[in-house]
Amino acid sequence: MSDRTFQDILKEKAEQITEIVREQLPKEEGKQRILFEAMNYSVLAGGKRVRPVLILETYRYLGGDPAREKDIVYPFLGAIEMIHSYSLVHDDLPAMDNDMYRRGKMTTHVAYGHAMGILAGDGLLNYAFETALRAKMLPGEQEKVLHALRVLADKSGAYGMVGGQTVDVIGTGKNFTGEELLFIYKLKTGALLEASMMIGAILAGADDETVSAMESVAADVGMAFQIQDDILDVTSTVAELGKAVLSDEKNKKTTYASLFGVEESSATVEQLTARALLKLSGYEDKSPDKGFLKDLLGYLVHRTK
Repeated sequence: MSDRTFQDILKEKAEQITEIVREQLPKEEGKQRILFEAMNYSVLAGGKRVRPVLILETYRYLGGDPAREKDIVYPFLGAIEMIHSYSLVHDDLPAMDNDMYRRGKMTTHVAYGHAMGILAGDGLLNYAFETALRAKMLPGEQEKVLHALRVLADKSGAYGMVGGQTVDVIGTGKNFTGEELLFIYKLKTGALLEASMMIGAILAGADDETVSAMESVAADVGMAFQIQDDILDVTSTVAELGKAVLSDEKNKKTTYASLFGVEESSATVEQLTARALLKLSGYEDKSPDKGFLKDLLGYLVHRTK
């Protein structure tokens, strides 16, 4: 890639996307100003911007037109980050995980109140689609954008992320089977990662087979990502992870690691990752940052925090 490390490049890309998203957020003015403040607080609280990075890098990997990035890709970068942020805001609410801090800052409902936490999440979900619909389409691009919107809606909703969270919530306190656990992981964690790579492929003009292949790549990575998270909860330290460890055990929560053990879980992570990268290798890397997308997928799985 260059003399810069992968971490340097990822940080730079995340910072660029943060500025793109910042420009798309609502102005903090008007009678509902407090709502806009809470929405913006949530989105700008930090994070690696993994999902929008995946959209952009998949678009580039598959040869998307650089001249069209700003008009048709940028709106989806903001949209998916808003959806991801709304899901975190609602996950942190007292009725869900009741978390007080996220990334070292007060969670939205703590900073702005319970009611505003609900409304900020609602606002972000709707504003995500308002943002995506600002895509400026040339003749012939309408179908691509509509297809991307359908994927964004499907993967965010009851058959995607929200569906996975639902099964997780209603199963609180029970021992999940392996099948139930993988269902939750695929939807709750994997759905937005799948959406990201699919949207990047669709906007790049990829055919249906390629879009399906990117969905499959992201599904494997999403599963490996969540299993690795389970492993880290058992094997990491607070200093390394930046949050409490052994929380799953304390909360008597079934995880892949608790069902199958750390050794088998680690082997599964390696198998899923290898399979995902092999699938991706079947497509030519047309990106200016050769190898970055593969490095990114490997990083998501093999991270230490």
